Amino acid sequence: MSHHLATLLSQQGLLAHTQVGQPPFTSNHPSGFDPSILEFICADKLAAVVSQLFKLPQVNIAHYEYRTVCEELGLSTLIQKHLSLPLAKTNGTLTLAVVDPTLDVIEDEFRFATGLQIELVVTDYNAIKKAIYALYGRSLQSTTTAKKEINALELAQLVNVSEEEFGREEDLSLDDAPVSRYIHQILLEAIRKGASDIHFEPYEKHYRIRLRCDGLLVESHQPASQLGRRLSTRLKILANLDIAERRRPQDGRSKVKLNVDTAVDMRISTLPTLWGEKVVLRLLESGINLLDIDRLGYSHQQKQHYLKALKQPQGLILFTGPTGSGKTISLYSGLNLLNTTQVNIATAEDPVEINLSGINQVQIQPQIGFDFACALRSFLRQDPDIVMVGEIRDVETADIAIKASQTGHLVLSTLHTNSAADTIVRLASMGIKTYDLAASLTLVMAQRLVRKLCAYCKEPAKRNIDAKDDLLGPITDQQYQANQHGCTQCNQGYQGRIGLFEVLPINAKLQQAILQCATAIEIETLAKSEGMMSLQQSGIAALNAGKTSRQELQRVLLFG
Repeated sequence: MSHHLATLLSQQGLLAHTQVGQPPFTSNHPSGFDPSILEFICADKLAAVVSQLFKLPQVNIAHYEYRTVCEELGLSTLIQKHLSLPLAKTNGTLTLAVVDPTLDVIEDEFRFATGLQIELVVTDYNAIKKAIYALYGRSLQSTTTAKKEINALELAQLVNVSEEEFGREEDLSLDDAPVSRYIHQILLEAIRKGASDIHFEPYEKHYRIRLRCDGLLVESHQPASQLGRRLSTRLKILANLDIAERRRPQDGRSKVKLNVDTAVDMRISTLPTLWGEKVVLRLLESGINLLDIDRLGYSHQQKQHYLKALKQPQGLILFTGPTGSGKTISLYSGLNLLNTTQVNIATAEDPVEINLSGINQVQIQPQIGFDFACALRSFLRQDPDIVMVGEIRDVETADIAIKASQTGHLVLSTLHTNSAADTIVRLASMGIKTYDLAASLTLVMAQRLVRKLCAYCKEPAKRNIDAKDDLLGPITDQQYQANQHGCTQCNQGYQGRIGLFEVLPINAKLQQAILQCATAIEIETLAKSEGMMSLQQSGIAALNAGKTSRQELQRVLLFG
């Protein structure tokens, strides 16, 4: 990032004066813009500030047919070098999207290369990075640091290597070994497609690699089954696991630098199966951009309830939903808002999924007796203001969390239940006294993730309604369905996911219901009468806004 932009941001109060001109805020980055600034300000907010400072339009590049323009100009090197994207060409003028307009060399080089006048517009870093990756396959990857892609011939040669030659033929600890490069390609593909997990699966007669995109597994590669052992060995090397141990499951973690400014943090889990080791990589998203509460999908009322609960000096905030429903992101978005120099925040997690500077994050280790309850007891001796427990799994952890929330601490945690009302009943069934629940609970939030319809190819919903559809009400003109063939912008008609939320603030009436040992149905009925939007109602609102489809709501909410 240019020093000039850093100075301007400092003047706006977005960077401390002591950070200007100091690492990491330098102009040594290949594109001239250092993405490490996004640790301190989210990408869309940065774009809005830059747009206002320089009186330049802020645009959504998804509204432009930039692919055609870029293919016509053929300036891939220049586009990747300067992190800039040509959007449109009209009347001798090229509309050019940039992140940092203080870098004059960008405008000059594009003007020289095209012979056109340049009109600068501003967009956010993440959007332009994703677009460049989609266009050229390697987002912002310089030729000097790129790994050479492995081709079909090299893969075939690897298959022909005998087991006896395995150790001598290829050192799997080398980053530029063919298998290493193949895994590197798969990781890049997974990031480009927004995958959350990668499955490496051996079977009797074949081997397959699948990506979990938007919550569903999609087959990606079918390398020769003989490569299975090499792939699992290389992945275990990355996580410092025992490559000789193939009889027991192993778990590890690794951070791999894929190119000049893209690194992936991942959890690695191995499992011995009948036909070899299955390996699953969980790609851990990190960064402040994920934790912007305005981007999570809350309604205005739901957001206000959450913010009010976070402002309380003490109390218990609980998040509930199945694995993969986005609880961690919702929880950390709250912690991110609370993360100031005036408070002491400690978290106990299994595992730590999002690294956030300024928070004391602890990885529990049940194998040595350091579980959630033990960590929570230790936290209370560390003068905490805010405590996060990854999951309440037993009555001991629940009891300590309840007591902590009643003694001047704000406590956040998660459970696995179907709804917000079920969470209250679950805690009571674990043995927590109802008067403790009524006194400590501040807010309970249930959530799910549904796939978001692709804005480019979604189709009006068909009116051949069946019995199941009746639960979602009549089909309207505002409702859409996925194009089953998809388009170049999406994954079979869907692109990304959105949250559905059920936010239950505990008021005086609900406290009284808890004290009277109300059932989950009674609590939910009372909560709805107090204005709570249920998960199903949240889903219908998203459906009528054209954000998701009836089929997706049926899969996740009604019949999933």
